[in-house]
Amino acid sequence: MKLAPTLAAHPDRSRGRRHPEADVGPRGPRDIFQRDRDRIVHSVAFRRLRHKTQVFIAPDGDHFRVRLTHSIEVAQIGRSIARALGLNEDLTETLCLAHDLGHPPFGHGGEEALKCSLADAGGFDHNAHTLRLVTCLESVYPDFDGLNLSWEALEGLAKHNGPVLDPSWALAEANGDVDLDLTSWPSLEAQVAAIADDIAYDNHDIDDGLRSGILDLDELCAVPIVARHWDTIRKRHPDLMTDRRQRALVRDMIGSMVADVITETGRRVTAARVQTIDEVRAAGRQLVGFSAEMSNEERALKRFLYARLYNGPELTPIRQEAQRIIVDLAHRPASRKAASD
Repeated sequence: MKLAPTLAAHPDRSRGRRHPEADVGPRGPRDIFQRDRDRIVHSVAFRRLRHKTQVFIAPDGDHFRVRLTHSIEVAQIGRSIARALGLNEDLTETLCLAHDLGHPPFGHGGEEALKCSLADAGGFDHNAHTLRLVTCLESVYPDFDGLNLSWEALEGLAKHNGPVLDPSWALAEANGDVDLDLTSWPSLEAQVAAIADDIAYDNHDIDDGLRSGILDLDELCAVPIVARHWDTIRKRHPDLMTDRRQRALVRDMIGSMVADVITETGRRVTAARVQTIDEVRAAGRQLVGFSAEMSNEERALKRFLYARLYNGPELTPIRQEAQRIIVDLAHRPASRKAASD
C-alpha cells in the first residue's frame, strides 16, 4: 500500500547540509538524497566493510557474508519496502548502505571488547562512530571534513533504532555540531532501514549457518516460522533437492517478512493518524515494524540463532580470540605502537 505523499522525505524539502554547497560542476541530475547515497558508496569507510565480520571471522571461501554484502542486501530489502510504501527510496538506500560503517573489526564481538577497553575514555558505540566517520573522519572534499550528508541522512543514522535519550560522547559531539533532535522518532525511511537490517541478517545468517554446517537443518525446522515455510516449500516442490529447498526457504522468509512489514506499517500509520513527517517524529512510537504474530516468530528465530550460531561452541572460541586481539591493541603502550608502525 502507498502511504500519503506527505509522509515521505522529499529532497526539495530537505533541511540541507551543515556546509552549504553551490550546485555547480559536472555532478549530473542528482538530488540531495541521491548524492548522499553516492557519497556513501564512494567512501573509504564503505570499502572497508568488505573485510569486516558479519558472522564468520575471516571466512574460508567467498560465499559467506561480510559487512559489505550484508549492507547491500539490507539496501535491497529497504528499497523494496520503501517503494511499496511510497517513501523515498534514495534516502532509505543511503541509510541502509551506511548503517554499519562504524563497526570495528570482528563484528559485535569486537565492539564489546572495544567498549570495555575504552570505558575510561567514554566507551565505544558503532552507531555513534558511524556519525563520526561521515561528519569528520572521511576527508575527501576541499572545503570541509566529512561527507557533508543531508540532515535527514544524519538523523536517520543517529536514531534509526529509535529516540536516543542518553547519547554517547561521540553522538553528543555530532549532535552538538548539527542538532539531530535525538529525543524524537526518526523518519519512516530510517525506520524502514532498521527493520530491513533485521530481515537481512535473520535470513542470510540462516543461509550462512546452513552452508557452514554449523546449523542443523532438523533443529532449525523446529523453529515455528521456519517450519511453516519449509512445509509449504516441500508441498510446492516435493522433489526438490535439500540444498535448493534451503535457498527457497530464505527467499520465502524474506518475502513474507517484507509483506508483513508493509501491511503492518500501513495499519499503524492509519491508526496513528499521522499526515506529515513532523507528526511521524512526534508519534511517540515506532510506526514501521512487524505484526504481533510475526514479531513473536522473529524473536523465537533470533533466540535460536543466538543459541545455536552466534554463541554456539564453534564460533565462541574464535570470537574470544578476536576480542583478545582488540583488547591487546587497545591497551598497547604508545611506544610499542610507534615501534610497530
